[in-house]
Amino acid sequence: MAGRITQCARRLGMLHAKLHLACRHVIPTPTPRLRKITRASYQTIRYSSQWTSSLTVFPTTDALIDPSIEIEEETLPTYHPEKYYPVQQGEVLDNRYQVLAKLGYGVTSTVWLGRDLRDSKYVVLKIYVIGQEKNHELEIYNRMNAVEVEHPGRDLVRRLFDHFTVTGPHGPHVCLVHEPMGMSADTLLQKYIPGNTMTLGEMKSCIRQLLIALDFLHSAARIVHTDLQLKNLLLPIPDTKTLENLEEREVNDPSPRKILKDRTIYLSTVYNPGGSGLPLISDFGEARFGDENWDYKVDIWNVAMVAWDIVSPRHMFDGRNADGIFDDRVHIAEMIALMGPPPASFRERCRLAYVLWDEQGNWKDLATIPEISLESLGADIPGENKEGFFRWLRKALQWNAEDRPTATEFLFDEWLMEGLRRPNTEDAKT
Repeated sequence: MAGRITQCARRLGMLHAKLHLACRHVIPTPTPRLRKITRASYQTIRYSSQWTSSLTVFPTTDALIDPSIEIEEETLPTYHPEKYYPVQQGEVLDNRYQVLAKLGYGVTSTVWLGRDLRDSKYVVLKIYVIGQEKNHELEIYNRMNAVEVEHPGRDLVRRLFDHFTVTGPHGPHVCLVHEPMGMSADTLLQKYIPGNTMTLGEMKSCIRQLLIALDFLHSAARIVHTDLQLKNLLLPIPDTKTLENLEEREVNDPSPRKILKDRTIYLSTVYNPGGSGLPLISDFGEARFGDENWDYKVDIWNVAMVAWDIVSPRHMFDGRNADGIFDDRVHIAEMIALMGPPPASFRERCRLAYVLWDEQGNWKDLATIPEISLESLGADIPGENKEGFFRWLRKALQWNAEDRPTATEFLFDEWLMEGLRRPNTEDAKT
C-alpha cells in the first residue's frame, strides 16, 4: 500500500516539486542585514566553539507595561507563575538556541522564535510548563522519528529538530525545537482568499496531501492526530526574509513587556509569517497512539470537516440553540438530519443513548431535527461535480468510526482523483 501512496505522490508532484495554492503569497520585502555582535550580558550565555552564528544583542526598552495589568499567560484561568519558565529575550538555551521573540502562549507552554547558533538557522522553541517531564508530544514525535519505512507522507508533517530540558527556578521544563512555519490554513482563508473559500478543484490538492500525511501517521507510525483542523495546518515558509525582518524589528524596537521581581512577561509579537505551498500537519499535543485503543478513522471525520471548511463559508454543524449557546442535543439533531439516525451498534456503545433515544431507537425530540441536507448547505460551493463531493463526504460521515474509509481508501476515491493526469509508461514502471 505504501507503494501505491508513493505512486500517487509522484502523480501529485510531491517528491520533486512543491504544490502551490492558488492565492497571493504575502512575503515582506528584504531588509538590510542584521547587526550582530559576539558578546552579551545574559548569565545563561556561554561561548561555544561550535557556534557558527554570532549573538544578537537586544537593547533596553521604554515600552514597559504597568505591572498591575495582567497580560498574555497571566490572563489564563489556570495560570501559576512558578509553572512557566521565566524566559529572557536574548538568552541562550541548551548552549545553542538564542531566544529572539515571543510568538505565543497557552496553558501548557510559551512559544518563541529562536536561532540555532550551531546550524545558523531559525527555529521555534516550545517551552513547556513545569510538570511535563513525561512530555506526550515528544513521545509522539519519537514514535514518528523511529519509523524506518520510506513514505512520502513523512515530509508532510511538521518536523521536530531537537528537544532538551532547561532548569528553571522551580524545576525542569521540556523544550521542543520545531521548524518555523508560516500562517495557518485558517488565517490564509480568512485574510487572503476572496470570500474565505476555495473551489472544489483548489481544495482537492490540499486534501490529497493531507490524506497522504495521514496514511504515514496511521499505517507507518500508528498515530492518531485527533485534532485535525485548519488552524493546525501550517504553510511552509519559502525563505527566511520574514524571520530576518522580525528579528531586526525586535533589535530596533523591542516588544512591550512588563518587568516583575522574578520574571519578565513579553507581549507576543505581531507579524505576518507569509507562507507558500500546501500546509503541513502540526500540533500533536492531542495525538494518541493507535495501538492503544484508538481508532485511526477518528481522523477521517476531521478530514471531511476540513474539506468542507475550505469550500464553504459556514460550518457543516452549528450546534447552537436559540440562545446562541452550544447544545449537544442541537448538535446531535443536526447530525441526524445530515446522516440519518444512528445504527443500533452506535447506540449500544453510547452511555447516554437512553437519554436521547427510546428502546426502539427513536429520537426523543430533545431538539428539533432541522430540515437540512448536504446539498442545501452546500448550494453555494464553487466548483464542478458537487454531487461527487457530497458522495465522498458521506463516506466519512458515519456514526461508527469503523464504518468510515481508511486514509488510503478516502484518498483513492474516484472523485478526489479527478483531474490528475495519468502517469506515463516510465512513471508507471517506476
